[in-house]
Amino acid sequence: MNAYRLTMSCPDGVGIVAGISGFIAEHGGWIAEANHHSDFGSGYFFMRHVIQADSLSCSLDEFKERFAPIAEKFSMKWKISETAVKKRVVLMASKDSHCLVDLLSRWQTGELDCDIVAVISNHDDLRSLVEWYNVPYHHVPVNPLNKSESFTKVENLMDELRADTIVLARYMQIIPPDLCERYQHKIINIHHSFLPSFVGARPYHQAAQRGVKLIGATCHYVTQDLDAGPIIDQDVTRITHADNVQDMIRLGRDIEKIVLARGLRYHIEDRVLVHGNHTVVF
Repeated sequence: MNAYRLTMSCPDGVGIVAGISGFIAEHGGWIAEANHHSDFGSGYFFMRHVIQADSLSCSLDEFKERFAPIAEKFSMKWKISETAVKKRVVLMASKDSHCLVDLLSRWQTGELDCDIVAVISNHDDLRSLVEWYNVPYHHVPVNPLNKSESFTKVENLMDELRADTIVLARYMQIIPPDLCERYQHKIINIHHSFLPSFVGARPYHQAAQRGVKLIGATCHYVTQDLDAGPIIDQDVTRITHADNVQDMIRLGRDIEKIVLARGLRYHIEDRVLVHGNHTVVF
């Protein structure tokens, strides 16, 4: 079933839900799913509606044009997307394969409703694995002495691939600020730590030194501030004094896979609304 996903945020107030729902009803729209949230701390209202496309009496372009005055009235930040138009996803990885393989497998079985159009890696180790899934593999080495040249090639590839979502599936390079800015809230990363604890490299070693009893993973949007972007999803598992660093890495990989897949699914289904450095996930 083709559907439209309407998402919005605006200053909270009376009449927002009535205005939107009334408009949809006037155009014959069947709301299949509705989510609302009022954030009393920020004074903002968030909403996600799924509308059956064939129920509307107008085209999508007409819907956008007619809805614009309502959006302006309530000072909305809004967008509407069509489920039949799948997001074009590029995966990026280095040498670790667990997150990459998990996403490819979930995509192949239809669990992730998107188009994975390519994998980009700064190493060539994962080529045969990726090509088994019939996904194009692009090896773009990163020269530590001239990283800008490498990331210019990456950006050119993104243009050629018409990527609208980028997933860092354990890609062990820092994304340059200009690329972060261009793809704001469209680059998803998995960090093998329960952020904001233990940012940067070797978080399991940092956690072991602190004697933690819980380890976790964090899926978040990439920003210019390292490991500090809006958080999409997190999870944890319990450990004990008997678990060494290698045990923590092994247990952590399972969490990383689940959290990254869940975060990507939320993103491609337009369930994540960003406000400042916070997210509302419907």
